[in-house]
Amino acid sequence: MTPPQETAPRPRVGRVRFAVLGLLFVGITINYVDRATLSVALPHISEDFHISSTMSGLIMSAFFWTYAFGQMPGGWLADRVGPRVSLFFASLWWGVATALMGIARGTGSLVALRMVLGLGEAPSFPSSAKVVAKWFPKGERSFASATFNNGNAVGGALSIPLVALIVAGIGWRAAFFVAGALGVLWALGWWLYYRDPERHGRLKKPEFDYIKAGQDTGEAPEQTAIRWRDLFRFRVMWAMMLGFFCVNFVAYFFITWFPSYLVDTYHLSTLKFGFLGMVPGLSSMVGGWCGGLVSDWLVRRGTPVTKARKICLVGGLLGTSVIALAVISPSVGMALTALSVSYFCSTFAAASVWSLPGDVAPTPGHVGSIAGIQNTAGNIAGIVSPLLLGVLMGTDGSFTVPLMTAGCVALIGAATYAFLMPKVQPLRLDTSRSDSMA
Repeated sequence: MTPPQETAPRPRVGRVRFAVLGLLFVGITINYVDRATLSVALPHISEDFHISSTMSGLIMSAFFWTYAFGQMPGGWLADRVGPRVSLFFASLWWGVATALMGIARGTGSLVALRMVLGLGEAPSFPSSAKVVAKWFPKGERSFASATFNNGNAVGGALSIPLVALIVAGIGWRAAFFVAGALGVLWALGWWLYYRDPERHGRLKKPEFDYIKAGQDTGEAPEQTAIRWRDLFRFRVMWAMMLGFFCVNFVAYFFITWFPSYLVDTYHLSTLKFGFLGMVPGLSSMVGGWCGGLVSDWLVRRGTPVTKARKICLVGGLLGTSVIALAVISPSVGMALTALSVSYFCSTFAAASVWSLPGDVAPTPGHVGSIAGIQNTAGNIAGIVSPLLLGVLMGTDGSFTVPLMTAGCVALIGAATYAFLMPKVQPLRLDTSRSDSMA
C-alpha cells in the first residue's frame, strides 16, 4: 500500500495573485450590494408608488430572467475580450443601471431597470471564474473560487445596514445613487490594476512560474477545435449544469423564503429575526472558505482532481439535505442549527463548483463559456425554486413540503456529481465518445 503523499509547503513566491483575488472579491461584494439594494428599499418604494405585493414580486424576479439567460453570452464575451474588459464594462453597466433606479417613476421603469441590471451583472461570475483559472494553480483554485463566491454573502449582509442607514437618512433614491457609484468606482479600479499574468507589471517571474506550473498548458489541435456548441456533447457539462441547479435550488430558499419561514413558523419579532437571521448567512461564509481549503488541500496532497472535487461536491450536498430536518425541529434554535448546517454545506460544495470550469476547460479560451453555461443552469434555479416552493407551501399552508423537497433536490445533486459526472479533466474531442451524453 502506497503511503499518502505529504502536503508540500507552498513556496513564498509572491502574493500578487491574492491582490487580484482581493479586488475580485470586492467587486462581487459590490455586485451583490447593488443587486440587494432594491429588497431593502422596497417597503419605502412600495409606499411611494402604491405597489402591491404581487407587483413587488414581479419587480424582484425581473432581474433573474435577464441574468440567467445572459450567462452564456456573458461567458462567451469573457472568453472573447478577456476578463479585464468584460468585468470593466459589466461593472460600469450594473453601476449605472443601479443609479438610474434612483430616478424611477413607477413600476414599469423599475421592472425595466431590473432587467437591464440583470444583463449587466451576467458576465460577472463567468469572468471571475476565468480570472481564477488564469491566476491560480489547481492546488489553490477552490479557495480562490470560494473567496470570490463569498462576495455574494458578504454583499448581501452589508447591504442591509448600509442601505437601511442611507434610506433612513436621505431617502431610498439616494441609496441607489450610492450603490451605483460603488460599481462605477470599482470598474475604474479594476481597469487600472488588472492585467493577465503575462502582462502584469507587478508579477515577478517566481510567482508567474509557480502559477503556470500548476496549470494545464498544453493545447492540442483537437482541443482548440472545440466550438461553443460542441461543449454540450460532453457528459461532464450536463453533470455540472444539473448539479449546480441542485446546489442553487436550496441556496435560493435562503435568499427568498427563509425570512418568511423563520418569522411565520416561530412568530419572531423583527428585531429578534434581525439577530437570528444572520446565523445561516455567517455559516455560509465559513462553509465556502472551508470547502475551498479542503479541496485544495486534497489536490496538493496528491489526490486526483476528480476525487478531490467529488469528495467536496458529494459530501457538501449530502450535508445540504439536512435542511429537511428543520420541519421536525421543536424550537427555533434547533431549526436554525439544521438550516445553518445546510447552508454551510451548500457553500462548501459551491467552492468546488466554481473550480470546475477551469478544471475541464480544453483551453483558457473556453473557461468563461463553460462557467456561463454552468451558471445559466444555476440561475434557472433562482427562477424555479421560489416559485415552486411557494406553490408547494400552498398545499398545506406550511413549509413542511417545501423543505422536504429542497432536501430531496440536494440528494439528487449529490447523486449527479457522484454517478453522472465522469473524470474531471480538460475536454478533448477524441474522448467525446466516452464522455458524450449520446
